[in-house]
Amino acid sequence: MNENTTTETLPVSMSASAAMQINAIMKKQGKDQYLRVAVEGGGCSGFQYKFDFADSPNDDDIVLERDGAKILIDEMSVEFLTGSEIDYARELIGSAFKIHNPNAVAACGCGTSFSV
Repeated sequence: MNENTTTETLPVSMSASAAMQINAIMKKQGKDQYLRVAVEGGGCSGFQYKFDFADSPNDDDIVLERDGAKILIDEMSVEFLTGSEIDYARELIGSAFKIHNPNAVAACGCGTSFSV
């Protein structure tokens, strides 16, 4: 496992809003878990983001940490997410985790599917 835990030295960052929401979810669940972010093939634009929870990191995960919140990203997904920021947005149409990915050349309206 990569022991880097500061967003400054990692290829992906986490916003303060995302950290606050992850901490709120963990408090509500009464568990200390990680938010797992992955990129998978599929979706209407070729790739899609997947959000899940995990109890512990895998050997190939990088760990992002901010204000006590922790995100896991597997080695394969990091390639697609380099330079991205994981954020949590509250909008009139709803609230959700969002990824601001400079590598995506197209995205669909759902906000979880993209192409590179």
